[in-house]
Amino acid sequence: MPLCRSKICAVIITLCLYFFPGYPVNASSNDSLTIGITQFPFTFHPTINSMMAKSYILAMTRRPFTVYDKDWNLICMLCTKLPTIENGLARRERTPAGGNGIAVTYTIHPDATWGDGIPITVRDVIFSWNVAKHPKSGIGGTEMFRRIYKIDTIDDKTFTLHVDRVTFDYNDIGGFNLLPEHLERSKFSDPDNYRNKTTYDTDTLNEGLYNGPYVIDQVVTGSQVVLVKNPLWWGTPPSFKRIVVRVIENTAALEANILSGSIDMIAGELGLSLDQALSFERRNKQRFNIVFKSGLIYEHIDLNLDNPILADRRLRRALVHAIDRKAISQQLFAGRQPVAHGNVNPLDTMYASDIAPLVYDPKLAARLLADAGWATLKQGVRRNAKGEKLTLEFMTTAGNKSRELVQQILQSQWRKIGINVRIINQPARVFFGETLSERKYTGLGMYAWISSPENVPRTSLHSAHIPSEENNWSGQNYPGFRNDEIDTLIDTIEVELDVEKRRSLWRRLQEIYISEIPVIPLFFRANAFILPKGLRGVEPTGHQFSSTLWVENWTY
Repeated sequence: MPLCRSKICAVIITLCLYFFPGYPVNASSNDSLTIGITQFPFTFHPTINSMMAKSYILAMTRRPFTVYDKDWNLICMLCTKLPTIENGLARRERTPAGGNGIAVTYTIHPDATWGDGIPITVRDVIFSWNVAKHPKSGIGGTEMFRRIYKIDTIDDKTFTLHVDRVTFDYNDIGGFNLLPEHLERSKFSDPDNYRNKTTYDTDTLNEGLYNGPYVIDQVVTGSQVVLVKNPLWWGTPPSFKRIVVRVIENTAALEANILSGSIDMIAGELGLSLDQALSFERRNKQRFNIVFKSGLIYEHIDLNLDNPILADRRLRRALVHAIDRKAISQQLFAGRQPVAHGNVNPLDTMYASDIAPLVYDPKLAARLLADAGWATLKQGVRRNAKGEKLTLEFMTTAGNKSRELVQQILQSQWRKIGINVRIINQPARVFFGETLSERKYTGLGMYAWISSPENVPRTSLHSAHIPSEENNWSGQNYPGFRNDEIDTLIDTIEVELDVEKRRSLWRRLQEIYISEIPVIPLFFRANAFILPKGLRGVEPTGHQFSSTLWVENWTY
């Protein structure tokens, strides 16, 4: 249902979008900027459900404690100084259980307030910690919060986290998403239903939910989000009075909208695919600035390992050997999206280049299928001894032209070796909000992970992070991958401070990943930012922290 500070306003917006979908929303000025993206958030809660559309929008309304900047350096945002062992703000200590722990002290920016004027204090920190570590809250990425066994209040703005282990990234708390205690405490009185009652979804326009340069002023579900300046923002004043984020799920329509002037720019994080952007650049480089940014973006296909067919590693390997990823990259993306042979990007310092990749080999794929019990080929489809057809469902985000094209090519290549693949796509907010997060897909699910430098894949690979009804669908191990050695490697990598020893552990993790194939690696993506001439300050990062975290620097 549309949200607006005025009911009349909401009706007008809805009618305009229906009757005049191509009408220019605004002209290029410092008064307003309209951004086109391809997905609408499933929720506006910062830690329930992982979705780039939400992160992209909320980055203009919130500030995390720490982030990686465009140069991939860890910096403070909401805190005043990054704690390190060297500067004394982090110190080793013994935990109550006798283990090796660490105490890390942060100070919240002295002027930081919520959008309703309530100061951000340690009370918010402690409340957010209690919510996130609760087993029924539905919060994702809970591991960091569970490791914190105590928080000391030094003063209203300063606190010390006591953590039960010393990790190589001990001072990175970018995932510690702060919640306004004064608004959310009453909502959390019933933890089992918190994810359905949070103020972020029941009262999204409440200024007190936000602490960044903008607050959310209007929401038209599925269509757009309007942000206006936060008058109580404590940082550098932003240039634009109003930012409209228009959601256009079909990427061909997205391109048409920027050419007609309905939108000013297309977000690189959620915009045109590389092939569309290359074509767009050839035709429109005089009108727009097109910026390409390679980064830690991993396009892949999750495999539901609870499906008995996909539980067989031989069949998973057959799926990979049957597809010519190099040819797809060359034909669709002019070779600018390199084939991914695993989950670690060559741009990452922990990439292992000496592991033999899974190459295109349809004959080997056919042998593997036969070994797995799918030897009979009848009417073009393989069958097992019971006569059952080898059929899999394949899902991705509807309207993404590039993904749907890749999907069709893969379907064709798999058909050549007798695998029948049925395509069933969904709108992004359904696919990410329910199908993946609650593991409702039965076969294959194609999407991208966006990570930060040397990002340990605990939430996506560790067996403790498989979403289930028991943990209120927390975690992002959507394939349901279980591997004891991977679990041990993840646990060990995090606490190994020696870089070279850590590199050896990372290599072994990548080796197992390629051997076990919990997902099918496809490409490492490059994002294309389509920007109007004269717009300055948009700096792509190439990692999970989007360019909108620095929106106050954008100007004409």
